[in-house]
Amino acid sequence: MTEDYRIDNLDKTILTALQADARTPYAELAKRNGVSPGTIHVRIEKMKQAGIITSAQVIVDPKKLGYQVCCFIGINLKAAGDYPEVLKKLQALPEVVEAYYTTGHYSIFTKILTHNIDALHHLLVHQIQSIEQIQSTETLLSLQQPIHRQINP
Repeated sequence: MTEDYRIDNLDKTILTALQADARTPYAELAKRNGVSPGTIHVRIEKMKQAGIITSAQVIVDPKKLGYQVCCFIGINLKAAGDYPEVLKKLQALPEVVEAYYTTGHYSIFTKILTHNIDALHHLLVHQIQSIEQIQSTETLLSLQQPIHRQINP
């Protein structure tokens, strides 16, 4: 499938429904949209092949699993060429749940989840700031997440 696949209104409706509940049966989607389950299946497969749908996931609540601290760490590298090596080291840390290579004040911007402040302190001092290629970091604690959503198709 080519990368120039363009979604139409039916595709948008399917995506919106699956984002709300990825377990929605094809037959239910078909009934809601006045088409056959086969049409839904074909549309979903085409969007998978085009890379629009990349996976179906179970979303967990980190706080219910004991992760009480969410923060963002802006990382400045000693040199731009250090990015691949630092990224590899960050990928090895399970507390690093997202990382972005950015323009602006930071080279890398990460989202971190830890069980508590002590765990964050240990991670920061002994695992992140100890990476030789990191020049400096800035930590921003998240107080709440009032907006959390998928992009509208």
